[in-house]
Amino acid sequence: MKLIKKYLIKFIQEELYKTGLKKAVCGLSGGIDSAVVAVLAKESLGDNFKAILLPSQHSSENSITDALNLCKKFDIQNETISIAPLLEAYPINNNLRKGNFSARMRMAILYDKASEINGMVIGTSNKSELLLGYGTIFGDLASAFNPIGDLYKSEIFEFAKFLGVNKEIISKPPSADLWEGQSDEDDLGYSYTQIDEVLSKFVDERWTKKELLENYDKNLVEMLLKRVYQNQFKRKMPLIAKLKARTITHDFLYERDVKL
Repeated sequence: MKLIKKYLIKFIQEELYKTGLKKAVCGLSGGIDSAVVAVLAKESLGDNFKAILLPSQHSSENSITDALNLCKKFDIQNETISIAPLLEAYPINNNLRKGNFSARMRMAILYDKASEINGMVIGTSNKSELLLGYGTIFGDLASAFNPIGDLYKSEIFEFAKFLGVNKEIISKPPSADLWEGQSDEDDLGYSYTQIDEVLSKFVDERWTKKELLENYDKNLVEMLLKRVYQNQFKRKMPLIAKLKARTITHDFLYERDVKL
């Protein structure tokens, strides 16, 4: 854990500083993923990092309180901006659409706040969410760089304990807090412990579907593989129709930080 922390602090510093910028923001929801990122960012950047709380009328009071308590414990600069007026101005009755809209409004504000301080947005999506597409494209899945995207959700819990994240945040059921009573594991139908074990075998150890079905629940395996493949589009830049000799996303593939 100590080595992971050291590496991720260096990662945040290098990905930011090589752009010539010195400041960054991330959204702080009161959940465990953004808490871990905020603690790492604070240690990496000090007062050049700011956490942005973006509650709506559907957010639980506990989430706001937990986020503020984390900021107090780790002396993290923070700002609270309610997205309630945006949701009231564009009312949506469907929970899924409302959740996606809320995530995109939050990210729009985060990018604006980053622009205000001439900084960048740090991502807070874990590996489980990225693989399952359990997030909103151009919403919470957006960022300039992501320090925790190669850690499974179950690993995030252990890492959070090591970092000293508030117990209230670690002990609460995982939730995107997009509507009242929403729960990640209820939505998925399985615990992250069950999910991550299968994902790790499939992705990191390259088990075949046949091997997975021989060792794990059929419904779980089928659900996970379907989600991994169906949501690949969320993990890639938009595909461009190829018409010329060199096409962006096809064969014009410079590194993101290439310089003349």
